[in-house]
Amino acid sequence: MSNPFVRIVEPLDPKQPLKKFFNLSKLEDVRYARLPFSIRVLLEAAIRNCDDFLVKKEDVENILNWKVVQHKNVEVPFKPARVILQDFTGVPAVVDFAAMRDAVKKLGGDPEKINPICPADLVIDHSIQVDFNRRSDSLQKNQDLEFERNKERFEFLKWGSQAFKNMRIIPPGSGIIHQVNLEYLARVVMDQDGYYYPDSVVGTDSHTTMIDGLGVLGWGVGGIEAEAVMLGQPISMVLPEVVGYKLVGNPQPLVTSTDIVLTITKHLRQVGVVGKFVEFFGPGVAQLSIADRATIANMCPEYGATAAYFPVDDISIGYLIQTGRDKEKVMCTKRYLEAVGMLRDFKNSSQDPDFTQVVELDLHTVVPCCSGPKRPQDKVAVSDMKNDFETCLGAKQGFKGFQIAPDRHNSIVKFNFEGCDFELAHGSVVIAAITSCTNTSNPSVMLGAGLLAKKAVEAGLTVKPYIKTSLSPGSGVVTYYLRESGVMSYLSQLGFDVVGYGCMTCIGNSGPLPEPVVEAITQGDLVAVGVLSGNRNFEGRVHPNTRANYLASPPLVIAYAIAGTVRIDFEKEPLGINASGKKIFLKDIWPTRNEIQAVERQFVIPGMFKEVYQKIETVNKSWNALDAPSDKLYTWNPKSTYIKSPPFFDGLTLALQTPKTIEDAYVLLSFGDSVTTDHISPAGNIARNSPAARYLTSRGLTPREFNSYGSRRGNDAVMARGTFANIRLVNKFIDKQGPQTIHFPSGETLDVFDAAERYKQAGHPLIVLAGKEYGAGSSRDWAAKGPFLLGVKAVLAESYERIHRSNLVGMGVIPLQYLPGEDAMTLGLTGRERYTIIIPEKLKPQMKVQIKLDTGKTFHAIMRFDTDVELTYFHNGGILNYMIRKMAS
Repeated sequence: MSNPFVRIVEPLDPKQPLKKFFNLSKLEDVRYARLPFSIRVLLEAAIRNCDDFLVKKEDVENILNWKVVQHKNVEVPFKPARVILQDFTGVPAVVDFAAMRDAVKKLGGDPEKINPICPADLVIDHSIQVDFNRRSDSLQKNQDLEFERNKERFEFLKWGSQAFKNMRIIPPGSGIIHQVNLEYLARVVMDQDGYYYPDSVVGTDSHTTMIDGLGVLGWGVGGIEAEAVMLGQPISMVLPEVVGYKLVGNPQPLVTSTDIVLTITKHLRQVGVVGKFVEFFGPGVAQLSIADRATIANMCPEYGATAAYFPVDDISIGYLIQTGRDKEKVMCTKRYLEAVGMLRDFKNSSQDPDFTQVVELDLHTVVPCCSGPKRPQDKVAVSDMKNDFETCLGAKQGFKGFQIAPDRHNSIVKFNFEGCDFELAHGSVVIAAITSCTNTSNPSVMLGAGLLAKKAVEAGLTVKPYIKTSLSPGSGVVTYYLRESGVMSYLSQLGFDVVGYGCMTCIGNSGPLPEPVVEAITQGDLVAVGVLSGNRNFEGRVHPNTRANYLASPPLVIAYAIAGTVRIDFEKEPLGINASGKKIFLKDIWPTRNEIQAVERQFVIPGMFKEVYQKIETVNKSWNALDAPSDKLYTWNPKSTYIKSPPFFDGLTLALQTPKTIEDAYVLLSFGDSVTTDHISPAGNIARNSPAARYLTSRGLTPREFNSYGSRRGNDAVMARGTFANIRLVNKFIDKQGPQTIHFPSGETLDVFDAAERYKQAGHPLIVLAGKEYGAGSSRDWAAKGPFLLGVKAVLAESYERIHRSNLVGMGVIPLQYLPGEDAMTLGLTGRERYTIIIPEKLKPQMKVQIKLDTGKTFHAIMRFDTDVELTYFHNGGILNYMIRKMAS
């Protein structure tokens, strides 16, 4: 061991004297002790993954001098210990692997080289929908329908688990990927190959950051990048800035972790943390449980950071024991972290690292709040909700406006539901969902919701029967403690029966609304509302008929369901009037923190976690009964509308093709700010008049069999047609919302896919124009794959969300960025011009390239290939092409 920056120390575990670990903290260089804890994990991973545990001295020097070099594009080779996937992103990843095996074989290589090298866990949680609710058998009926719809996909995944080594499938019905990771999969410290080292993970879901709350460094990447990591390729990342987020004070009694995270989300969006790490410190952190920290870390993508890291402390160690982890291993974990100086004491300011920037939040200033009506960062205090919504009604169409004429603000539509008469108005709640990884992992808010339901029922309050209520826990443990604590029956009485274990409403799997409700909304052109305990509320995501969607804590979801509207001031107006004529206010039934904590201490116990997770891989009988082929190469079924060999590798040769200048490209679409991956590649319903619907109909399917875009990500023919198919898409070429554009050669207005097909048939390349934060939201790789298949060669935007830029790079689509101070408006771009993008022979990271217009105008933009490795991918036509050539040769 010649490397002066690494020392091997033994023994750590007396029972296993050969166990070793890297002792970086004992360096005589004090710089290590000033590093943020997240950077320490990065440093350790960079060293550990080099050949023979050796690393160049200058590479380690770069990281140790991170404050000096972080602005100089220093590349860090980060190879995480694990990869996690969910089925919406996992199916296309396994499809790609299967197609890559075929491609490697065609090029004369060994197809079985295409195989995960590091452990990969795939949790099936995105397929179940809320088709049934408000009935005792909702869970079973939804699960049965899930298998009926997705049997072919599940058989394919089961094939993958057998064909590939190191790939484990967690069956449907087990829980949400991030909660399963938090409660079961996460190690905190890896014990492998004779060494201890910090756990780290990347996942094909943007909310992988949730695990940062437990002290495991992790973040979301695109499926394309994850596939490369699984095949042994490190993530080459620029050494990040680290923003220190200092928490002080104690939360007020009525405040939940949801209120804290929505406050932090708005704050950090204002600070600007895209592409940076955020690391939490300060005495206020010690006031937060691991579930609270996980809630804050979970919404990291909503404030734009790469990671939101809470270093491991004694509360983290206690959580490992509470969730049923082996006590001896937990104690070894603690001793290891102490030995390498990575066990944090948040009350000890002498341990505070150096940060690029420090921002502070006094937890006592946080008030109960929601976020909406269209973005997670648009926080609204609960006390302001009524006025804010009414202001949004009349405001200009936008993130905070619906442009409803003043004389229609008080419109009412009467309708009949199940033999009773009801009324809907603007602001009426039609969906109330306790859902998503963000909140259902947290016993305090889940038990808080249960206790509020108990008090509401005892006070004589009910929820109107037409409101689509649902409870989709993040794991079986949640159901266990809700049942054991006695609150489940009260949740059921208000309509919040368990409908499934998965993401459900949060990802748009909200299922249909009652037809009379849809008719009333349509008749009155009403701004109906969804309230959910989720992390995303982008337009068109939750449900096509809810134009306003608010993120809220689970107790507030129930409160708004009881009220039936968001146009209520809880302080002045009652939730309802019971049978005795008594007015019941929210404050009358809101449980105190002491009440919640007492129930949590009694009922959230290690035995629950052990009982649930010891049978997690075998408990689903439908999964066990699936019959999957055992061949190492997949036999593609040409009749399948779910699984199809993608065209990405057609005609691929071992020889590289020199990148060429993009000549006379048309603009397919022109966007403003905050275009999300939901806009680019929706996950939810397939509209009956869409190109994807026409394709599926031509294959003999009925609308009932369409399923969702998310479930069909293994079929490129559907997904290409679903690209830019969001019904709330705002394209500057069109004067109304919708998935259409202008085909400029003919002047016709067409569906986006149909226009792209015409351009492709004529041999015309395409580009997309966009504003700030292009690609915000989920990590879905189809938001890059889809435009690639439409013929989009480049995107020109003011700024990109991190994961989406990486996905574009992975598909060989050029991410171009305007120079500082410039945008489409300042340059006078209409999007009706034709664009020639000059690609020089010699490329370097973040170089400026020239863009010429057919009008004679010329300007420059930054080519956002940020590292030499990304340029290598570009020269290969994408990351997967690079890996195929590497494996074949």
